[in-house]
Amino acid sequence: MILPIVAYGTPVLRTVAKEITPDYPNLEKLLADMWETLYASSGVGLAAPQINKGIRLFIVDSMQLFANKEEEDDDKVKYPDEPGFRKVFINAKIKEVDGKPWTYNEGCLSIPKIREDVERPETVTIEYDDENFKHHVDTFNGITARIIQHEYDHIEGKLFIDYLKPFRKKLLQGKLADITKGKVSVDYKMSFPK
Repeated sequence: MILPIVAYGTPVLRTVAKEITPDYPNLEKLLADMWETLYASSGVGLAAPQINKGIRLFIVDSMQLFANKEEEDDDKVKYPDEPGFRKVFINAKIKEVDGKPWTYNEGCLSIPKIREDVERPETVTIEYDDENFKHHVDTFNGITARIIQHEYDHIEGKLFIDYLKPFRKKLLQGKLADITKGKVSVDYKMSFPK
């Protein structure tokens, strides 16, 4: 089932999410719905807070990005982790970020029609459980590391716009207010703050 993605201004997006246990109700169905929602919205990552669930769960499919990218001469510099992967992250904790910070134009399904340059470290080491609650500690780089950091921010109550300089954020206030009021047109299901 395709779930509505909550818009900027919804309180769950600014709340630190809670850990879950293997007996979390209907987890398998929730994950199936999240994958369906991700693909219906043409995203590359989706965190549980974006579907109004305050739990430490997010999914990533960076293969989507590689499948849709245009051919460029410097792809291997931008995308050293091609072809990417599809993965579930439960109860994730970032252990370390490393490498030279690099800038990339990010967007967010909860903040449609806004894209901004965000600087993030090129490598992330993260501890997490998969959908079977098997424990992992893995290191990712490139665009996949960026997607993971972006989705991880969601379970920490942060948004990509928090990385912008104050003047740039001020310039976006009108657009952000319109999103909160539902004055935005998207081709996927959304719910807006009451």
